[in-house]
Amino acid sequence: MATPTVDKFLSEIAHLMREKNGTAMLDFLCYEPPWPPLYNQMISELRQAYPVFQQAGLERKCTESLPAEEEGEGGGSFTSFISFLSKYFAFIRDVDVSQLLETHDRLKALLGHASIALSASTGLIILPMVISLSRTLARLAIGLDKRPDLVANLTSREATAGGGEASERVTLAEGSANLIREAFKKCASERSGNISGLDGEGKPEGRRIGIYLMANLCLKLFFHCKKLRSAEQIFAMIYQQSPPLSLYPAAQRTTFLYYLGRYHFANNHFYRAQLALQAAYDQCHRQATRQRRLILIYLITSNMILGRFPKAHTYQRPEARGLQEKFEPLCHAIAKGDLDSFHRLTNINHPSASWFLHWRILLQITNRCEVLVWRSLARKTFLISGNLGDAANKKAPTLDLDDLLVVATLLEKRALGIEPKDNKADGSQHQQPEGRTHTNSIFIFPPTPADTPPAKEDEDELPDGYVDPDLLDFVDPPGPDLPTLETVESTIASLVDQDLLHGFISHGQRRFAITGAKNASPLQVGFPNVWATITSNMSEEVPGWVKEGQQRGGGTTMHLSGARPVGV
Repeated sequence: MATPTVDKFLSEIAHLMREKNGTAMLDFLCYEPPWPPLYNQMISELRQAYPVFQQAGLERKCTESLPAEEEGEGGGSFTSFISFLSKYFAFIRDVDVSQLLETHDRLKALLGHASIALSASTGLIILPMVISLSRTLARLAIGLDKRPDLVANLTSREATAGGGEASERVTLAEGSANLIREAFKKCASERSGNISGLDGEGKPEGRRIGIYLMANLCLKLFFHCKKLRSAEQIFAMIYQQSPPLSLYPAAQRTTFLYYLGRYHFANNHFYRAQLALQAAYDQCHRQATRQRRLILIYLITSNMILGRFPKAHTYQRPEARGLQEKFEPLCHAIAKGDLDSFHRLTNINHPSASWFLHWRILLQITNRCEVLVWRSLARKTFLISGNLGDAANKKAPTLDLDDLLVVATLLEKRALGIEPKDNKADGSQHQQPEGRTHTNSIFIFPPTPADTPPAKEDEDELPDGYVDPDLLDFVDPPGPDLPTLETVESTIASLVDQDLLHGFISHGQRRFAITGAKNASPLQVGFPNVWATITSNMSEEVPGWVKEGQQRGGGTTMHLSGARPVGV
C-alpha cells in the first residue's frame, strides 16, 4: 500500500540528518496530541500499511530511507536512530492519551530508544528530542505518582531495587528517573572535542550541552520520591566530569543549585546548603516568585541553624509572603533563650507543625536550634546572676550552673503545662502535658492509689499501675522529663566543644568559668557570635558545584583512549 505522507516525512528526516539540525528535528517529530492535519494523515497510513504486527516492515521502511552513505562522519551507524524512528512511528500510531499508564509505558520505551541513539553519531542531533521526551516523562510520572487510584495495581509491573527479600519496589517516578539518568550519563561522559569540554568560544560542546538539563530532571524525580542516595550519584558525576556551572544558562544554574542546596541540607551540611541556596536565590529571576519562595524557605532555615536570622525587609518581598509568622517566633525564642516558647513552637501539635513537616524542616529546626536556645539562655542567666570575676585577683567570670538549672526547669515546666502545684482540686496527681512528654511515656501508667484493693490478675483486664515483675527495675519513674544538673552540664560541655561558649566547667563548684576575659568583656569572650564561630572553620567549597578554576577533589579518572603521541 502506498504511503506518500510517510515517504515525504522520511525524506525530510533524512534531510535534517544531513544538516545535523537537532532543533528542527525536534519540531518535526511531534509526539503530543492534538496532531496537525498532516500527522493525522500519516497516522492513518501507518495504521493501514503497518499495523502492530508489521513493526519489522516499518523498520525496513525507515532503513531504506536512510541509506548507508548517509551514516555519520565518525563511523557511527544510524541503526540506533532507525530503531528510534520506527518506535516513534509506532508511538504516534498506537498511543491513547486517555490511558495514562499505557501512555507512560509507551513514552518510557520511546525515550529508551532515543537514549540509545544518543550515544551514536546521531547523539547531538537527537539530544533536543531526548530532553523533550524526558521533560514529558517526568511530568507524567509525577502526575501519576499523585494518583494512587491509578497505580494501585502496579506492584507486579515495576522492577524491584536489589534482589534480596527486603528489596523495595521501584515507583513510577523512580523508574522514570533511572531511565533519564542513563541519558544524563551519556551527556556527562562525552569524550569528543576538547578535554575541557568547551569549544573555541569557551562554551560547552557536544552532548555536554545537556548535562544540567538532564541532571535537573533526574533530581526533580529523585527528590519527589525521596531517593537522596540516587541524587548523590548525579552530584558526584557532575563534580568529576562536568564543565563549570557558570557556563550554562541561568535557569539551569538556579535549578541545579536549589537541588544541591537541598541535598546538603538533608545531609546536615547546612553551611554548604546555605552557599548553594544563596547563589540560587541571587540568580533566580525576580519574577519567578514561586521558585524564589521555594529557595527562600530552605535558605532561611539553613541560616537560622547557623545562627543568622532574616532581616525585617526580607519578609516584605513578594516571595516571602506568610513566612514571617512562621519563622519570626522561632527566631525570637532562639535569641531570647526561651525554651518554653521554642518547645511549644516545635511541638508536633502546634498549628504550624504541619507546615514545617510539609517542607521537611521541622526536625532540623528542633534538633539543631535547641542548642542555640540553651546558649542564649546561659547568656541571659549570666547577665542576671553571673559573677563578673576579678581580673586583678585572677578570678574568672563564672556562671552558677544551679541558677541555669532553675531557669531551665521553670521554662520546661511551662512548656509541659505543669502548674506550680501538682495537687489538683479533684485530688488527681498527674495531668497530660500539652508540650513534650517523657520519652517513654507510652510505657508509664498512673500510680495506683494506696487505698485501692489489689485487683485480680486477669489476662483481659490489668489493674492501673501494673508493671510486669520481671521489668520492675527497668521502668522509668512516672513524671515529666525535666532538666537535671547532668543535663545542664552536658549541654554546656557540648556548647564549649562547638566553640559556642569559651571556657570550662568546674564540676566540683558546679560553675562554668569564662577564660580569656582579662582585657575584654566576658559576654564577648564567653559567648562568641554564633555565625562567625561556625563559618570560621568552614570551607567555601561545595561538593557537586563545579566552579571555574576550581581544583576538584581526588578520585578523578583520566581516560586516555583518545590521546595521541607527543608531537602528532
